[in-house]
Amino acid sequence: MGRSLIWVQGDADVGWACSSCRWRFPVPTLLGDKEAKDAYDRLAAAKFREHECATQSASATPTKNTGPTLAERARTLIRTGYRPKVAVELVMQEIGLEHRNDPRVMERARLEAEDFLLKIRKGLI
Repeated sequence: MGRSLIWVQGDADVGWACSSCRWRFPVPTLLGDKEAKDAYDRLAAAKFREHECATQSASATPTKNTGPTLAERARTLIRTGYRPKVAVELVMQEIGLEHRNDPRVMERARLEAEDFLLKIRKGLI
């Protein structure tokens, strides 16, 4: 399948989500320590694998998502010598061209890019 688990962080929507439908796994309000966060991440990944995009809300319109994720594409550029921020900017431009700047696709890509750069800054990747 061409879907992936992405991190979303909007005003009222924070947590893991499916890149192809409206499936969400929101962050519990009292999630504080590292062990709890790790457990949440493992549970979200398991629930994501179990969900089926077709069973989500009828208004959910899956987007065509084939090929590598933004993070994978950025990592490829970073391995060839690009700085992370520049690599992410280049991938964002590619995604814009590939999807004709579809606002939904671009918003998901922007959120994934922010999460990717945050993880790099924190030394998680």
